[in-house]
Amino acid sequence: MQILVILLAFWAGLPVMAQTSANVPIDYKVDKDHPRLFLPATRMRLLQREKERETARWNQLAILVVTRAEMLEPGFAFSLYYQVSKDQTIGRQAVDWALGESGTDLRQLALVYDWCQPLLRGNEDARLISKMQAQLSKIAAATDPTSVRSRALAGIVMSGHVPGIEDTYVKPIVEKWWKQNILGAISANRSPFEIGDHFPMVELIHAFRDVYDVDLRDDAPKFFADMPSFHILAHYPAPFPASENDFFVPLMQTHGEPDLREAVRTRAAALSMVALDVNSQQNQFLQGWLMQDRYMMRGSMGAPYEFLWANPYLPGLSFHYLPNVYHNPNTGRLIVRSAWEDGATWFYQSGGNMQLFKGGEIRNLKQDALNEALEMGNTTILPAVKSSKFSIKAGDVPARYYLIGLKPDMIYDIEVDDEGLREGRTDRGGVLEISFPPERIAGVLVREFGS
Repeated sequence: MQILVILLAFWAGLPVMAQTSANVPIDYKVDKDHPRLFLPATRMRLLQREKERETARWNQLAILVVTRAEMLEPGFAFSLYYQVSKDQTIGRQAVDWALGESGTDLRQLALVYDWCQPLLRGNEDARLISKMQAQLSKIAAATDPTSVRSRALAGIVMSGHVPGIEDTYVKPIVEKWWKQNILGAISANRSPFEIGDHFPMVELIHAFRDVYDVDLRDDAPKFFADMPSFHILAHYPAPFPASENDFFVPLMQTHGEPDLREAVRTRAAALSMVALDVNSQQNQFLQGWLMQDRYMMRGSMGAPYEFLWANPYLPGLSFHYLPNVYHNPNTGRLIVRSAWEDGATWFYQSGGNMQLFKGGEIRNLKQDALNEALEMGNTTILPAVKSSKFSIKAGDVPARYYLIGLKPDMIYDIEVDDEGLREGRTDRGGVLEISFPPERIAGVLVREFGS
């Protein structure tokens, strides 16, 4: 009994971790020392070990910085290098960039202010704050994830230096923007952001967790648990060979030459996503997908992210065991790839947009443009024009059929040979999913309920 009392007293004295952003009050004023962003003690130990071991990722960053390669994000790259190496000359380059005419990117200004704090001289602290406030005023009302992320980072690093800054720019993100734009969209069965927004969203989640011990994902656990699988499948199967390394190319709304800056950001998002939950099975699949040597970023924009977020010591699972279908009935989003090889066929549908990747080419499709069944491994995409009556022949594994182009959120009667009548409901995108056991051969009739 005495031991129990002692343990209870010990536990009572421990700091309480906030469970959800919606229900636990947050003191938005930050009194932590710098650096505050993205470099908790565990990550700093990993980065220091990478430097000591002269690993490929550290050496690549060092070569680019020391040889004065033109860095696309110099404030981020130089201040990160300074934090790990303690090379004040490089750190001062970050400060000089931030104070110069080129220093207009609020996110990088915040990182320089946070990571190079010991190097600021005279009135440089005040000058950097003034620059950040000027950039903040330009995006004060913006609701896109990139602007919101940047406001959060700036507000966090200036908290304690500028009275009330956190109440003006950080508090509304959680108590208004997150609830309305993220949780509100999820509750309404809409996708709150696209794959191009994963990078700022994951940075935002890291910042709040590192600084406030609040995990914003706790308000929508199922949505964020599925995010790693969606992230993988929302890239085209065939890699793009760039000069420094190969890239997986994320879903593009318009076709043409891939924007490799977006490819860098989506890989950076994936690397930092793994860092959020190293024990999550989906993140272990994501880790297996990321840790292929040919995709390690070596360019002037990607190398700093590769060094900051990659953890090659984490075990990963082979992504070949990850289901090659992502289907969210709440939003109507469907992604299917025929296999995990580079030459796979890939299909995407969401919000009226439809794409097909086949033979190395991307095609935007309309509902009536797809008039033949797409057989993709054990999964078949069947357009509405062909879906009222069809035959199935399952192999030695269960077969899945996705009937597309039907009426959204509608009940359909499904009649299968030698079976009783069953019902199915289409999702918000007009997709009806039907599964069949192995070796099943039958005719299938689908019609609107009661017709």
